[in-house]
Amino acid sequence: MRMIDIIVKKRDGLSLSEQEIKYAIDNYVKGEIPDYQVSALLMAAYINGMDDLEATYLTKAMLYSGEIIDLSMIDGVKVDKHSTGGVGDKTTLVLGPLVASMGAKLAKLSGRGLGHTGGTLDKLESIEGCSIALSPAHFIDQVNKINIAISGQTASIVPADKLLYSLRDVTGTVSSMPLIASSIMSKKLASGADVICLDVKIGSGAFMKTIEDGIELSRLMVAIGKSFDKKVFAVLSGMNQPLGYAIGNRLEVMEAIETLSGRGPQDLRELCLEIVAEMVWRGGLSASKTEAKALASANLKNGLALDKFYQFIEAQGGHITGLKDFVKVREVYPYRAQKEGYIAR
Repeated sequence: MRMIDIIVKKRDGLSLSEQEIKYAIDNYVKGEIPDYQVSALLMAAYINGMDDLEATYLTKAMLYSGEIIDLSMIDGVKVDKHSTGGVGDKTTLVLGPLVASMGAKLAKLSGRGLGHTGGTLDKLESIEGCSIALSPAHFIDQVNKINIAISGQTASIVPADKLLYSLRDVTGTVSSMPLIASSIMSKKLASGADVICLDVKIGSGAFMKTIEDGIELSRLMVAIGKSFDKKVFAVLSGMNQPLGYAIGNRLEVMEAIETLSGRGPQDLRELCLEIVAEMVWRGGLSASKTEAKALASANLKNGLALDKFYQFIEAQGGHITGLKDFVKVREVYPYRAQKEGYIAR
């Protein structure tokens, strides 16, 4: 098998076989195929597209390019969530403790911010002492004890994705739908969860600008997940304006605490309740989605979700005293507009 033949085949608009895609990815990761040939293949795939089967083959090749997390030592239903990113997106900080308070196990490997979007790890690091570099043993033990742990992704997980993304970034192929889907799903599948939520953001503040693009990306990722016998579902959420009110790592942590306290912005609260209800129901922990949503809402009101958040932060070395005592600055000066209106683009 030769790389040039694979490039020519995709250039001519033909579908690649599983063996051809595996050959290209495996040998690129080994350093035996040069960047310029993989760049040519990426551009051919960008221009001519990839069918669902090709996207699944690519996901599989990327998935097995590195380590796959073994969560078999964690009892119960393991859940995970991925957001395609948006401004003010602090959903993980709310839904993580909330779903954990309902008996599901959130064993999550998170990333940092990408472009204009904020990452969960960046938000957690704004909490004094909070560690996002957990050892595998600590990670597993913590989930078994308190139902939740969040750690940073390691270089050993899907190394092919990092290599391919670096090329996509400089070859104008970042926006290819099959390449996006394969990148996301290879990392989610490597994380080992039973139930995976895909929060696909759409709008001016998201990477997916239109509903049509959001629907297509969701459809493709769910199809890939099902081919690996995983329970995968997608939620489309708007990003024409920031989620909630707070923007900035520390401020978003405080808004998450407000939401876990039964208050917080309505849009953030409703999105988290929707995702958690789906997770719990699909994980078999409730008889219906309606029942799951009612329990989730109750746990926001009765303090169980907030208690789980503090338990989670303490388990990862964070100082919760500073969070509980966090108050606004000593002097606050309201500044009101001179007339009614709204901010236009």
